[in-house]
Amino acid sequence: MTPYETPVFFLWLLLPVLPAIILGLTGYSGRLRRYLILLSTAGIIYLTAGPTATLVEIAAFFLFQWHLVRGYLTYHLSAGKDDNRIYYAVVFAAILPLIAVKLNPLFHLQTLLNTPIGFLGISYLTFRTVGMILETRDGLIKQVNFLDFFCFVLFFPTFSSGPIDRYRRFLDDLGKPLSTGEYAAGLADGVEHVFTGFLYKFILAYLVNRYWLAPLTQTHGFTATVKYMYAYSAYLFFDFAGYTAFAVGVSYFLGIKSPENFNRPFLATNIKDFWNRWFMSLSFWLRDFVYMRFVLASGKKKRFKSRYTASYVAYFLTFLLMGIWHGIQTQYILYGTYHGVLMSGYDFLERKNRKPKDAQGRDYVCRGKGNFRDGLAILVTAHLVMFGFLIFSGRLTAGVPNAYKF
Repeated sequence: MTPYETPVFFLWLLLPVLPAIILGLTGYSGRLRRYLILLSTAGIIYLTAGPTATLVEIAAFFLFQWHLVRGYLTYHLSAGKDDNRIYYAVVFAAILPLIAVKLNPLFHLQTLLNTPIGFLGISYLTFRTVGMILETRDGLIKQVNFLDFFCFVLFFPTFSSGPIDRYRRFLDDLGKPLSTGEYAAGLADGVEHVFTGFLYKFILAYLVNRYWLAPLTQTHGFTATVKYMYAYSAYLFFDFAGYTAFAVGVSYFLGIKSPENFNRPFLATNIKDFWNRWFMSLSFWLRDFVYMRFVLASGKKKRFKSRYTASYVAYFLTFLLMGIWHGIQTQYILYGTYHGVLMSGYDFLERKNRKPKDAQGRDYVCRGKGNFRDGLAILVTAHLVMFGFLIFSGRLTAGVPNAYKF
């Protein structure tokens, strides 16, 4: 059973959610919340994981990551100054299971139980643990215990569909005692999110798919492809935003305020604004842990003559990684590259447009401001984004041979 895939799943969710609501409305400690999440997560994973082999794989992945994070923390605290080779080796080891899953279509890797490598949600789990390693390197994480690590990494509301949370933020919620009033306010937000999820996924996404998207899968030509672009973009948003709304809403029931993933993305006025609104937990993770680190390291080591060159290269690396995070198929590589071009191009034009000064000698980004200009910017950005989704869908690369060998 896939989490949030059908309304039937929500009947099973009542088992952990009802006790959480009762306890929350009567007031309970962060310690009790930990044990409730522990038991609930174990039960939901057992229910949804499927074959025993998948459960074994999840357990092996979790224990492997636990020993990596705990071992690196112990080393970091005792060494004083990290050896870069050890640091990079630990990061590589943490992402190695995800690399194996992404390469699986090429090599058909199998577990010892003769099942394909990989399970639903491994991408989200990997980014959580890698984030912990990076923050440990920065000295932001100084202590990790097994129970907190389990609750954070395997937190069942966001296990399969995100958002990608941060350990320190999650830990603050996990240990925070909530009054009855505070929990009731969060409960109301959670209910609103769940109803929004039902509207998005089970009504709007369903209608878009059945009456608009599905009929277009058998038609071809320029006009049909343009219609498909609009239909697929609408379906992708409603389906993914629905999953996220469910995950965030159920998190609220457990006293955890998981981060939002969407903030009216199709009202973005430029591509940078879009990535501050779409899949925000992944976008901000990549910004903080990939883009910023590459730019800062490049400046420190003077890899490029211009800091702008470092920024452009960082955009390409960041969005290429984002594409590969979805998979190594051709469309995902192209999708990441496409957004790397858009972000670099926008950054270049934004800098050029800042050079003129206003009457007071201040920089300004664009001379023409107003409703018309903003509306045009929203329209252009939306179409650039939707063309990216068309690439992402694989429709444009359906006839490309060796799609896994781009």
